[in-house]
Amino acid sequence: MTDPHPDAWRRVDAYLTDTLVGHDDALDAAVHAQNAAGLPAIEVSPVSGKLLNLLARISGARRVLEIGTLGAYSTIWLARGIPDDGHVVTIEAEPAIAAIARQNVDNAGVGAKVEIRIGRGEHVLPTLEQPIRDGAIAPFDLVFIDADKESNTVYLDWAARLGRPGTVVVVDNIGRGGEVANPATTASHVIGTQRGLEMLARDPRFDATALQTLDLKGWDGVAIAIVTDAAATAGGR
Repeated sequence: MTDPHPDAWRRVDAYLTDTLVGHDDALDAAVHAQNAAGLPAIEVSPVSGKLLNLLARISGARRVLEIGTLGAYSTIWLARGIPDDGHVVTIEAEPAIAAIARQNVDNAGVGAKVEIRIGRGEHVLPTLEQPIRDGAIAPFDLVFIDADKESNTVYLDWAARLGRPGTVVVVDNIGRGGEVANPATTASHVIGTQRGLEMLARDPRFDATALQTLDLKGWDGVAIAIVTDAAATAGGR
């Protein structure tokens, strides 16, 4: 077996995408709109988008929380994975980007399922707690974290508080091109990623694993966790 290199893993990624995912006009249009607006090309890869869709379906998710919307590429995948009466709450810090995302989810035919909250995650997330505590709305069944890596521990804490035992939590971009394993790193986004993984390992509210990935976006990874029964007592619900 030969060691992977960029040409090889991109060829494999293209093969897997063509074979298992295919191409979709609405998703392609969302990426095009994002690129045309000059947004960074940091949306999840097609195979990762399909993974999110399958996780939503496997878990039977009805309520999904996404932290980090960008052009709503992953939002569309998630919304397609929940029932017609399901609900995705996605958080985007920038109003101009949120407007692009709104147009994309509407064009994809999932706009009725998607609520875009504008603001930084640490400001928006606390506003979601009281209705869940009051029983006005159900906890989230799946949480996808794909925002600033420096705040991963903050987002994970809220994932446990806004979820329930059994909630699926997905954290994107945990490989950082291999730098996540560098104990001497000084990069804040890598340190934030490391702290998030350490929290998943030590916090009794989570049971987790992580995988390295090689795809269209390069060498990275994803962490997948479930919220444990410990979260119910820790969160006070």
